[in-house]
Amino acid sequence: MAITTGAKKAIRQSKRKHAMNDARRKALRESLKTVRNAPKGDAKALAAAYKAIDKAAKRGLIKKNTAARRKAKVAKALKA
Repeated sequence: MAITTGAKKAIRQSKRKHAMNDARRKALRESLKTVRNAPKGDAKALAAAYKAIDKAAKRGLIKKNTAARRKAKVAKALKA
């Protein structure tokens, strides 16, 4: 268990970041699931997926290249 004040604060920060990362990861998964079930050419689903992917990449949840790959895959899926 943390003893120093700084260590206790680090634990609190870590818990907050973990909760936010979980929420962001869940939003990413939900948006990708929505895209899979969306009709072809659904711009609203595409925009939501792009937003979730960009936020995840911005916060370091996924890497930049992974984000680009997923965005391309999503666009291809809704275009076909």
